[in-house]
Amino acid sequence: MHDHSHSHGSNNRIGWAFFLNVTFTIIEFIGGILTNSTAIMADAVHDLGDSLSIGFAWFLSKVSEKGSNSEFTYGYRRLSLFGALINGLVLIIGSVWVLTEAIPKLLQPEMPMVEGMIALAVFGVLVNGFAAYKLSKGKTLNERILNWHLLEDVLGWVAVLIVSIVLLFVDWPILDPALSFLFTLYILINVAKNLWHTIRLFLQAIPDKELSKSVYKTLIELEEVDSIHHLHLWSLDGEHHVLTAHLALQDALSMQQQLELKKSIAERLSKFNLEHTTIELEMTDEQCRDASEAL
Repeated sequence: MHDHSHSHGSNNRIGWAFFLNVTFTIIEFIGGILTNSTAIMADAVHDLGDSLSIGFAWFLSKVSEKGSNSEFTYGYRRLSLFGALINGLVLIIGSVWVLTEAIPKLLQPEMPMVEGMIALAVFGVLVNGFAAYKLSKGKTLNERILNWHLLEDVLGWVAVLIVSIVLLFVDWPILDPALSFLFTLYILINVAKNLWHTIRLFLQAIPDKELSKSVYKTLIELEEVDSIHHLHLWSLDGEHHVLTAHLALQDALSMQQQLELKKSIAERLSKFNLEHTTIELEMTDEQCRDASEAL
């Protein structure tokens, strides 16, 4: 039975984190402009990406409660891939914009308003730290992943705070655009990796090669199985996987033997925690209806 109270608590925590993050992201963009700090602008873009991630996670945690229906027979989990694509594109556009601001300042550094940077950095550590604390109470995978994002934000704001304190004592204005350049480079590298992974999942590539090999090995070791074809392993959202396979049998089996074999297959596959499995048994000399595409 689905635990609605647990799900409701998770939704509330993610909702809290979302509103905190999106409100502070707006403050960051305004503060970055007022303080003339590209480091704060870079962190604002980072927080914008996290706000989108949290927002989609919150939306999906609500939508996923609906489950599957006659139109969306696998449910709504693949919406998270759509969210990841939008998130990646927004971060790339935002990062390119920050670079257009930061690179000229690397060549001709301008001193930011240091006092404003310090105030925003302290506020950033507190807001992101509180949001991370709220999500740390959660047990869901969504909450754990988002909590890591927020902890990264806390470390980012600690870096801004350190740089702004240094700028109070030394006239090194290049530290601000240099920090923003490093932030942006970090964002772009992670976005590129995540986008490629998301695109692969959209194209229904194997989510995990080792998992695919293990599934094949588990099935082929059944003494009743002669060969396997049409083994397709793909993922709904990167976490919940779907398996289909045709098993060609060594000998014809009675109805009772087929039932026992199906039970054995279910037991063997249970360790992989697959979301959906469809296994077709083919008798000796039976022509596979999908033979032209058999793998």
